[in-house]
Amino acid sequence: MALSPVEIERYARHIVLPEMGGAGQAKLKDARVLVVGAGGLGSPVLFYLAAAGLGTIGIVDDDVVSLSNLQRQIIHRSEDVGRPKTESAARAIAALNPHVTVHQHQSRLSAANALDLIAAYDLVIDACDNFPTRFLASDACYFAQKPLVSAAVGQFDGQISTFKPYLSAPSGTPWPSYRCFIGDLPERAAFPTCEEMGILGALPGILGSMQAMEAIKEILGIGEGLAGRVLMYDALLARVMITALPWNPDNPLTGRPPRITGLDPANYT
Repeated sequence: MALSPVEIERYARHIVLPEMGGAGQAKLKDARVLVVGAGGLGSPVLFYLAAAGLGTIGIVDDDVVSLSNLQRQIIHRSEDVGRPKTESAARAIAALNPHVTVHQHQSRLSAANALDLIAAYDLVIDACDNFPTRFLASDACYFAQKPLVSAAVGQFDGQISTFKPYLSAPSGTPWPSYRCFIGDLPERAAFPTCEEMGILGALPGILGSMQAMEAIKEILGIGEGLAGRVLMYDALLARVMITALPWNPDNPLTGRPPRITGLDPANYT
């Protein structure tokens, strides 16, 4: 898809990069990314993908903006309180870059709609705030054979990885899935929400920006991605650690033998 003169000027700092050029910018314009969650992580993801010239962005979220969101969910404004997050985010993206097409999916990602939603996109970004949806997004991307860039944050720390378990790693085994990292879906009480425990507002901005970067790298095919690795960030210690994440042959999704063969709603509650 050709870039207009206005787009060439807008993305000039991209186009001069040898790893990008006009061809790479055109790839971004052709790309379609689904972002699950328009909250703390989703806000920087959406802003940076839109600013970068990502052609089509889908937003999945069933929530409305509340005043307590604004401490970290920077895509929303005070006047958006009470407005659906998909609508608020779409307005902010349109103001930032009118060349981006936004599809609003004002619903929760569910076992019933996940595969249909994901099928329309090239890559998925998990920016949600709960384990059931993360597991669902991961399993659905495996069945749809779409890459997933997933992140999560706590009070002062977070982690990010890219999951492509439908492909083989250089070792010949599958790339790990989210289930290789976490195991089984944790009990709800084991992981309190940010409403219960609190969260430093700038933290999801850091991890969400990383998610946007990893998504752009995947689309362009440049650099080294995070498949098979987990990046962990400790904000209080200003420390980053990257650790290998191996495939677990006993995981229920891609193990031997696999025990999860479809999106059963019972697996995500």
